[in-house]
Amino acid sequence: MALLTFKGGVHPDDGKSLAKDKAIVSVKPEGNLVYPVSQHIGAPASPVVAVGDRVLKGQKIAEAGGFVSAPVYASVSGTVKAIEPRFNPTGSKVNSIVIENDGEYEEVTYPEVKPLEEMTKEEILNAIAEAGIVGMGGAGFPTRVKLSPKEPDKIDYIIANCAECEPYITADYRRMMENAEELVGGMRAVLKLFDNAKGIFGVEDNKPDCIQKLKELTKDEPRMEVLSLKTKYPQGGERQLIYATTGRAINSAMLPADAGCVVDNVETMITINRAITEGKPSMERVVTVSGNAVNEPGNFLVPFGISQAELVEAAGGFQTEPEKIISGGPMMGFSMFTLDVPVTKTSSSILGFTKDEVAAHEPTACINCGRCVEACPSRLIPSRLSDYAEHHDEEAFTKHEGLECMECGSCSYVCPAKRPLKQAIGSMRKIALANRKKK
Repeated sequence: MALLTFKGGVHPDDGKSLAKDKAIVSVKPEGNLVYPVSQHIGAPASPVVAVGDRVLKGQKIAEAGGFVSAPVYASVSGTVKAIEPRFNPTGSKVNSIVIENDGEYEEVTYPEVKPLEEMTKEEILNAIAEAGIVGMGGAGFPTRVKLSPKEPDKIDYIIANCAECEPYITADYRRMMENAEELVGGMRAVLKLFDNAKGIFGVEDNKPDCIQKLKELTKDEPRMEVLSLKTKYPQGGERQLIYATTGRAINSAMLPADAGCVVDNVETMITINRAITEGKPSMERVVTVSGNAVNEPGNFLVPFGISQAELVEAAGGFQTEPEKIISGGPMMGFSMFTLDVPVTKTSSSILGFTKDEVAAHEPTACINCGRCVEACPSRLIPSRLSDYAEHHDEEAFTKHEGLECMECGSCSYVCPAKRPLKQAIGSMRKIALANRKKK
C-alpha cells in the first residue's frame, strides 16, 4: 500500500539526529519569569493580580479576555514584580506579568476531577477552557473554541498531528516515546465530545518506534487508528495532514470542521489529558534546543515564562557565537535578535546555527524552471505570485489565489535563484487579508 501523503512538498535535511535520542530533561528557572498576556490567537488575557502579590504555582494570573481567548497561569511561586510591555519571541512588545521566582514552587490545590466516563461534554470543554489550553504546535488557537464547532455531529475525524515534519524539532517525537499513554488519553477525552468521530494518529514513517508504540496502546480502542504517513515536508501542515489521512481537501476560506475534521498536535493532546485527569492548567511544555551551534542539543520540559537564554544554557550554551538563531523550525520559524524573551505556549524549539546560509546567497533573476510550482503543496505558481507581490499588484495576487499560500517555504527552499519567494508572498498576503477585513 502506498504511503499516505499529498502533492508537492520537499525533502530538506531533517537534522533530527542531533536531539532525537535525547530524553526529556526538566529545567527549573533561575531568574524572573515573564508571562505575556497574549500567547494565543484572539483577545489578550486580562491580569487578575497586582504588583506585590504573592502567587503560587498553578494560580491563575490572567483571565480570558473573551470567548476567543485563554487564561494564563503562574508556573512557579513568587512575587509579581511588574506588569509591563516586554518582548515576546516574535520581537513584538506585549503586556506581560513578571514574577520573581522564590524557588519554593509552592503549588495550589487543584480541584478534584471526575472520571472521564462521568464527565459531560460541557464539563470537558469547560475544563479545557479553564486550563488555558491553546494549539501548541505554533498557531495558538484556543482549544476550547476549536472543539466547539457549530455542528459537532458532523465531525468525522479527530486527527492528532504526530508528523513533526519541520527539520531539527524532536519535542513531539520524545513526547510520543515517553508520554504516549497521555497522548492517547487526550484523544480519548476529545473523542468523548464527538459521538460520530474516529481518532487518527498521523505519524511520519521516519518514526517507526512511535507508530509501533501507539498501535500497541490503541489496539483495544475501536475508535482510534494509527496511520503511517510519507516523510515529507510539510506533511504536518493542517491541510496536507487532513488530505493525507482522510482524502478531504480544504482551502483558506474553510476551517477543518467544514471538512468534518478537528486537528490538534501532540503537546496539546497531552495537556488536555492532564487538565481532564489531574485538573492541572497549561503551565509547561517540551522545547527542543538544537542546531550545530549548540553544545548539547536536547529536549527540555520547561515552565512557561522561563527565559530562552536560560534554556540555551541548559543545553550547554553555544559552542560558538551563532550567526542565526531561530524560534520554531527553519522552514516556518522566524529569526530572533535576542534570547531575552520567554518561552510561551507556542514555543516549540530554539535553533542556533553557525552560518546564516540564507543571507549568504544573493538572489538572482528567475530562470522559469518551475521547481517552485512542483514543490508547492497548495498547487500555486509561487514565482508569479512573488512578482505580483514585489510590484504591489494586490488585485492580480488575489486573482491568482495568493491567499491560498500557507507560507511553508517549500518554494524558497527549492529555488535555484535563491529568491525570497515565501517572504514576498507572505507580506502581500498580510496586506490583502488586512484590506479584506477593512471592507
